Amino acid sequence: MRYPFLSWTGQTIGVTAPSSGVPEDLHGLLEEATLRLQDRQMTVKVGQTAWTQHHAASAPAQTRADELNEMLQNPDIDAIIPPFGGERAIDVLPFLDFGRIPAKWLLGYSDISTVLFAITVKTGIATAHGPNFVDMRSEEWDETTAAWRRVLATPAGGTVTQWTSDLYQTKWNHSERPDRYMYHLDATTEWKTLDPAQKQASGRLLGGCLETIRHLIGTPYGEVATFQENQINADPILWYFEVSEASATDVHRSLMQMYLAGWFEHASGIVFGRTSGGRTIEDYTIVDVYETFKKMLDIPVFYDLDIGHQPPQLTLVNGASATITIQGKDSRLDMTFQ
Repeated sequence: MRYPFLSWTGQTIGVTAPSSGVPEDLHGLLEEATLRLQDRQMTVKVGQTAWTQHHAASAPAQTRADELNEMLQNPDIDAIIPPFGGERAIDVLPFLDFGRIPAKWLLGYSDISTVLFAITVKTGIATAHGPNFVDMRSEEWDETTAAWRRVLATPAGGTVTQWTSDLYQTKWNHSERPDRYMYHLDATTEWKTLDPAQKQASGRLLGGCLETIRHLIGTPYGEVATFQENQINADPILWYFEVSEASATDVHRSLMQMYLAGWFEHASGIVFGRTSGGRTIEDYTIVDVYETFKKMLDIPVFYDLDIGHQPPQLTLVNGASATITIQGKDSRLDMTFQ
């Protein structure tokens, strides 16, 4: 594995949209997030794709890929954070110059998972699943969101710890903003385990948004067994997933496809983020899904962690050695970049 490094001072953040860009009526989100990073002594370079949106994407696939390739290869840009997710990030993968990607942080979630996953699996370069650019537009950051800076500033060989949030947001409310903050943190966070006797799991982190990375199965960008053998010394994978809108049975089908494709053959556990999705179908609930695969795979399964579309969220590094510990309000994630 190769781990990028983002220093605390003098850094330049590139903003490009490999999936969705920001439509004109929401340009204020980009402008506000830019100001907030500038307030923290960062320089921001916003690419053209971030400002446009047409046919469920920021621009044609080649245009999106070209701008991402340019920012990845530009030595004056220290890290890249897309504005947010979307629907069509998978389009850019055939146009990315994987052989020329340097060890540079790419941070984001939702559909950005598609690109993060592919880069790590194909190149062995660590990528970061965490806040998108527009998630940084508040004057103050909660501790969980703010941890992206500590994570990206951890050197190779170092260890970084993140803890459970105190509260999380159940619903988005863009018409009102809490004073100096962006999120409406209105519910108590509780990381959960299906088996009280299993409170810890360790392995190499890999995962993302379930609804997007599942489409990499059977493609050159989803060769998990090759990644495991060539990049992480056959270490077990500690999988993490977040679900945006899929129903319980859709989650089940997706996990079953991953199982049939061999993704779980050498796994140490599965971690699920909390979700407002997972709609019950007949009497089959999202927790039933988790229990089904825990029994099938005989590995620890944790859920309702700070991952995904109900913020705030952890910054999870694909490829890092990690240990997740469930112990009430002292629950934690330890990652070592080795």
